[in-house]
Amino acid sequence: MKFFPHSRRSKIRASVIFVIFLGVCFYRNIFSLWQLGVYQPREGDILFQSLPHGELVDAIEGVTFSPWSHCGILMEIDGRWQVVEAIGHVRRTPLALWIVRGRAGRFAAYRQTPAVAPLIKAKFHESLISALNSYMGRPYDFRYAPSDTEIYCSELVFKAYHDAFGLELGSWQELGQLNWKPFDRFIRSLEGDAAPLHRRMITPVGITRSAFLWRAYPGG
Repeated sequence: MKFFPHSRRSKIRASVIFVIFLGVCFYRNIFSLWQLGVYQPREGDILFQSLPHGELVDAIEGVTFSPWSHCGILMEIDGRWQVVEAIGHVRRTPLALWIVRGRAGRFAAYRQTPAVAPLIKAKFHESLISALNSYMGRPYDFRYAPSDTEIYCSELVFKAYHDAFGLELGSWQELGQLNWKPFDRFIRSLEGDAAPLHRRMITPVGITRSAFLWRAYPGG
């Protein structure tokens, strides 16, 4: 079995592919490092990203008419910036790794408006980290049901802020209010039955529309 190219043409083709691959890796890492230098993190920031394409990711983005398929809460833990997120299960991911994982390494950060900040300033870190820790390790909810046994990314963000401060970020919507029809087959494959049109859920883009948040990064 031949693992390496032998002809001149195949070697040139392999070299070109390798150079393109290196270029993509270089661009993504440099862009991510550049963002880390420009973005000024603050505890409690809610970070949004587009995950690599897949049937689930495409359904989330398509159902919500949004580029954001994932979100998490930024916290400073043991002197390091980490994103507490529900992906696979609720866990902590270093900020740099979290950024690189997203499509094209792009992300957005939302934080509390000046009017809200004074209301949650007291014991902010302790209250929010305690709320997040109460969900740590719980499995990801692929059915997007409102129970706490399993939990999805935007549900974690909503419930952590609500548990810690009584603050409701965004509004829950029924699946039937969203763009579910193009993804009916995929939804049925998760449910094993008809799409649960009356199921209420909180979406990533729904959180970005909260009157209590403003987009801190990128600006504009």
